[in-house]
Amino acid sequence: MTIEEALKKASGMLRSAASRPRLEAEILMSHFLGWERSRLHAYAGDTLEEYEAYFALIKRRERSEPIEYITGKVSFYDIELEVGPGVLIARPETEILVEKAVEIISRYGIQSVAEIGVGSGAVSVVLARKFPYLHIVATDISEAALAYAEKNVKRYGLADRVELVKSSLLDGVKREVDMVVSNPPYISEDFELPSPLHYEPFQALVGGRQGDELLKEIVDTASERNIAHLVCEMGYDQRESIRAYLREKGLTEPLFYKDLAGLDRGFYLNLKGNQ
Repeated sequence: MTIEEALKKASGMLRSAASRPRLEAEILMSHFLGWERSRLHAYAGDTLEEYEAYFALIKRRERSEPIEYITGKVSFYDIELEVGPGVLIARPETEILVEKAVEIISRYGIQSVAEIGVGSGAVSVVLARKFPYLHIVATDISEAALAYAEKNVKRYGLADRVELVKSSLLDGVKREVDMVVSNPPYISEDFELPSPLHYEPFQALVGGRQGDELLKEIVDTASERNIAHLVCEMGYDQRESIRAYLREKGLTEPLFYKDLAGLDRGFYLNLKGNQ
């Protein structure tokens, strides 16, 4: 079987599991061979040795396992991260959260940040790379997530500025920080998760019965600790519940931001003054 023949067969197998089956077949072939994708076209007629092992990867994807878990990596913003079972896969929507955090850090000259729910380390790594003076303390309750975050922090030489702490919210954080950033779980318990999400950690996806419970806890934590700035990702349908909660608490009006699809995706809160 040649490389091209294998790619055609794999594309057919992935038709029901992937929106771009040929692309994913090529990504998995590149991963399998350790090649750049461009090389596949130049050597398409070459014999594929041990093709059974390649199709074992295809079968995993055919069962809806995330391609990021199969390859062990995900592209996020301008970096590549190691990921695997037990850690949430960073998504393009969260790149907008990063952009909002960058804007706030730049505007207010923020020196220290806490990230709640570090996951693979995506947000903290990008922010630390963008601001060489920034100190970040990043928390998570998951040992698996913290293990991946540690790998990614070390990969980019940031261990001296990104401190990882096993903690719920900021319970284990003693130092004062200027800003909190978070992409917490915000899916409601009764939402029927699509098949690929069944592979990702439940606790990193579901935020409670309504879905916004953890978001509200994060607001409370930032307010109680007198932290000036808070930027959070949220569900597209949670704008009014978050706004009502902030009004109930007597907090300032948030600024909401949208994702590339035009849906509400997060908010920024200045807890010490005007936006």
